[in-house]
Amino acid sequence: IYMVMTAGAFAVVLMMKKQGRMVERISDLSGLWRDQKMLAVAMTIIMLSMAGIPPLAGFFSKLFIFQSLMAAQLTVLAVVGVLASVISAFYYLRVIKIMLFDEAPEQGLDKCDDMTLKVVLAVCTIILLLFIVQPAPAMNWAAMAATSLMP
Repeated sequence: IYMVMTAGAFAVVLMMKKQGRMVERISDLSGLWRDQKMLAVAMTIIMLSMAGIPPLAGFFSKLFIFQSLMAAQLTVLAVVGVLASVISAFYYLRVIKIMLFDEAPEQGLDKCDDMTLKVVLAVCTIILLLFIVQPAPAMNWAAMAATSLMP
């Protein structure tokens, strides 16, 4: 799930161009909702998932990690993880606020013509949304991956 969220976020970053040049600042996302609604929606879903907002996949990823820590009696590490998640949620939600509510500059981001990036972003967003209604495949893949790491 983290791989999917990260790939989707990087796809958005790689799609961010202004006058043909790459932009990297979060503030460059201001007004994205006005100019490119689908890109803003996809990035919002990814950021909410990264923040761990239920019912998105990122919430369950964090939940399972914290449950595993508690089962292993690593309570201090679990508490530190929860606190770090709460703090990081502020930053993820800030990105959403900038995209949806900050005033857009006169010239927004260029429209992306790279079909590969569009496909990567679409697939990542769909996976995160499908996890809400059908989590079993991702859970089975995670279980197989975890058992393959055990001696």
